[in-house]
Amino acid sequence: MGGPWEATGWDGSDDWEFTSAADDTPGQLYALWDGAVGRSRARLDAAMGDGGLGQFVQVSGPDGRHASLRRLLCDLIEEYGRHTGHADLIREAVDGLVGEDPPPGWSPGQSR
Repeated sequence: MGGPWEATGWDGSDDWEFTSAADDTPGQLYALWDGAVGRSRARLDAAMGDGGLGQFVQVSGPDGRHASLRRLLCDLIEEYGRHTGHADLIREAVDGLVGEDPPPGWSPGQSR
């Protein structure tokens, strides 16, 4: 998958993604997320300049067919939305706050 994921110490277990960040600070996790967003945007910009949304992506399904970049982006939007919704439900259960945005003035690592 490339950096920074190559250095994460993946142990091959099915639970790794649930335990790998247990000791990371919120700042570290936000930095990983910000870095992933930046790399994704750069790769999308490059792909848009080199064939656009209709081009086929490198990965293929079990039948060998390749999806278009448009399909991949739609799938990513769907997955991101689904997981964000799940995470929001968990967060609401923990802090009791509802809504889409953090409170005004909130920043990572800030205690309540």
